[in-house]
Amino acid sequence: MLKLLGASLIILAGTLSGMQLGGYLAHRPLQIRQLRTGLTLLETEIIYGSRPLPEALASISRRLTGSGARLFSRTAEILAQEPEWPASECWHSAVQQVWPKTALKGPEKDIVLQLGSVLGQSDREDQRKHIRLACANLEHEEASARDNQQRYEKMCRSLGVLSGILLVILLY
Repeated sequence: MLKLLGASLIILAGTLSGMQLGGYLAHRPLQIRQLRTGLTLLETEIIYGSRPLPEALASISRRLTGSGARLFSRTAEILAQEPEWPASECWHSAVQQVWPKTALKGPEKDIVLQLGSVLGQSDREDQRKHIRLACANLEHEEASARDNQQRYEKMCRSLGVLSGILLVILLY
């Protein structure tokens, strides 16, 4: 009876770890899409809005969900707390704080940091060009993430279950 319970727990642990990894692959395209939506809203705020950047970022964070909202919200908080810091420094700091809690990878981080380096340092049209370039790059990364999701999500979930079963067989 105790062996059966232990075997069940091992299989359950393997299944859950496979599902977690598969979930990570499923969340990445969604988070990239949220980030693209946020950048599109930022473009609109910069081009057509006349609000200060902290207010615009806070407004964007209220309209988004998930990691995209956290990035814009944290940037707005840092800009409000440290008004003497340039916007690019606040953006970089917010990315460093928020990024570990996301399913996003290095290429997306590079794109976002590159955009942040020009944020608030040029005229509206130049910022619009940089935001559109970042959105195009993120669109490419989203397609790649979606492809990886379709390719590996089911495999990760199956490998989790199978690794749990294999471990039970090896132990008993």
